[in-house]
Amino acid sequence: MTEKNAAGVRFLPAGDSAVSVEFGNEISEEINARVAALDEAAAAACIDGVRETVPTYRSLTVHYDPEKISFAELCGRLGGLMGELGESKDRPKKVLCLPVLYGGEEGPDMANVCGHSGLSEEDVVRIHSSADYRVYMLGFTPGFPYLGGMDERLATPRLASPRTVIPAGSVGIAGIQTGVYPVNSPGGWQLIGRTPVRLYDAGREKPILPEAGQYIRFVPVDRARYEEIEREVEEGRYEPIYDEAEDHGPGNDTAENNGPVHDAASGGQAAGKEGSR
Repeated sequence: MTEKNAAGVRFLPAGDSAVSVEFGNEISEEINARVAALDEAAAAACIDGVRETVPTYRSLTVHYDPEKISFAELCGRLGGLMGELGESKDRPKKVLCLPVLYGGEEGPDMANVCGHSGLSEEDVVRIHSSADYRVYMLGFTPGFPYLGGMDERLATPRLASPRTVIPAGSVGIAGIQTGVYPVNSPGGWQLIGRTPVRLYDAGREKPILPEAGQYIRFVPVDRARYEEIEREVEEGRYEPIYDEAEDHGPGNDTAENNGPVHDAASGGQAAGKEGSR
């Protein structure tokens, strides 16, 4: 019982109370932008019977109450929203800026990444913090962002033996992906730093900070600023920093790109040797 519209979008049943709307078979920003746009449109439409939506890299899963709306009716409503999605380029780009203390105890695998890439620690920090990374989806643990757009020069295989516990806030690299562990959990990514900002906090009004379709920018800070932000988070005084700006893009690692937002998150510290320790 698969339905397909004129744009080639497929509507697939996922059990007896969910439909998966598939936009393609690859990981691309264009496809993911359409997923995010449909997610927003579905939320705004307030379709009776829809319980939850779950965006992924290339599809949107819509959970519904079959006693209130049928599979065919829901597909028709979702299909009707397709023409209202608009162009992704017209949508504002929201960037969550995360302060990161790179290297040292917070980034125990920095030497592995440097050794595999042939880059210095300073270069790894500069390149890693020079792009805005799209949040393609959330998963694995609450608030874990799967990010796209990392410079391939930083690509490093996962650890041969995963750790049983990785501290919350750890920033890692696995293959051509980078991400942040929102809670203490097992994992095999190469850890290069840590943010004191809590991506997941069950006691917060909005428990999960990042959202699919947004972007994350990593901002190098020194230990003094890291500990200052850590105290602010503990005391409930820290306010996440967002920016709306043009995409830095992978590999576009000039210092000018990091501008005032880096200064705001780092307390005025430059993103150089001090940030990388």
